[in-house]
Amino acid sequence: MEEDEELEEMRKRKMLELQARLQEQQRQAEIRKQYEIQKRAAIQQILAPEARSRLANIRAVKPEFAEQIEIQLIQLAQSGRLRSKITDSQLKEILAKLQARKREFKIRRA
Repeated sequence: MEEDEELEEMRKRKMLELQARLQEQQRQAEIRKQYEIQKRAAIQQILAPEARSRLANIRAVKPEFAEQIEIQLIQLAQSGRLRSKITDSQLKEILAKLQARKREFKIRRA
């Protein structure tokens, strides 16, 4: 009888742990969802339609790169360094600069 009570108590604790973990996962998912909604709204204000389309194409191929670009653009907008919406040609220039920076490397002699 005592073993049954201990077993039942262990089951209850395990169930409470699982419920708490599930609630935390749901909370994290909701936070990520809100972040994505806010980010999408910001990008819509920052980029002209053609530039948004280009960024969507980039996201399909290189999601991490697109995420980095979005974060940088949002930071520029928040710091007040953007005066108007970024056009497709301006986005191309930004992308070219980022690509050029990626390709730069130094060779050092040992």
